[in-house]
Amino acid sequence: MVVSEAKKRVQEAVRPGVTTQELDIVAEETIIGLGAVPSFKGYTAGGPVPFPATICASINEEIVHGIPRSRKLRDGDILSVDFGAIVDGFHGDSAFTIGVGSVSEEAQKLIDNTREALKRGIQEVVSGNRIGDISNAVQTYAEGAGYSVVRQYVGHGIGRALHEEPQVPNYGEKGKGPSLREGMTLAIEPMLNIGGWQTEQLEDGWTVVTADGSLSAHFEDTVALTANGVEVLTSPEGFIF
Repeated sequence: MVVSEAKKRVQEAVRPGVTTQELDIVAEETIIGLGAVPSFKGYTAGGPVPFPATICASINEEIVHGIPRSRKLRDGDILSVDFGAIVDGFHGDSAFTIGVGSVSEEAQKLIDNTREALKRGIQEVVSGNRIGDISNAVQTYAEGAGYSVVRQYVGHGIGRALHEEPQVPNYGEKGKGPSLREGMTLAIEPMLNIGGWQTEQLEDGWTVVTADGSLSAHFEDTVALTANGVEVLTSPEGFIF
């Protein structure tokens, strides 16, 4: 449970005044200390600029892929942290959004609803279902709660590579897409915005923000479809639905 332990330690370190660089050090030291390798550091995603850190740290209107810097977190910010680790040649990938200090009711509801959207998606990981069942569960819950779902960035298969087929969008139709079968591992990751779903990428080549500047939240877990149900591999509880 390397990723879940690193996630726990980063969450414990989040507070007003800490920098995202300092959180990156916590994650990297934890992952390496547990005998694993950070998945994201040096990752290129097909682009010309390798990702320079262990975690993606995205603040407020930043959706994903924020680069850790010397910027200090402020009371009332919300922070999305996304990272992975390689253990015995296999990747785990997870993300969470957390409030910094005291956050607004609107921000806390966004966080809570994004976490719930992930849970709704995971519940659809059943042999014989299809990817579209996961996608539709996330979209239906999110839009029913009044949020938009990011469309340009999606979940994915995961295993010996960080990103594998199939893609797992957070929107779609029930009964569509590849069938789910025992032995599959997926990274499911809803990203919900208070405003519109449109995104923009910043000049650093990585950081993605909401086009309208609205708040965004992101949760992700790596799950495995087993004979006993779906196991959440990146949760501290390692629970099975």
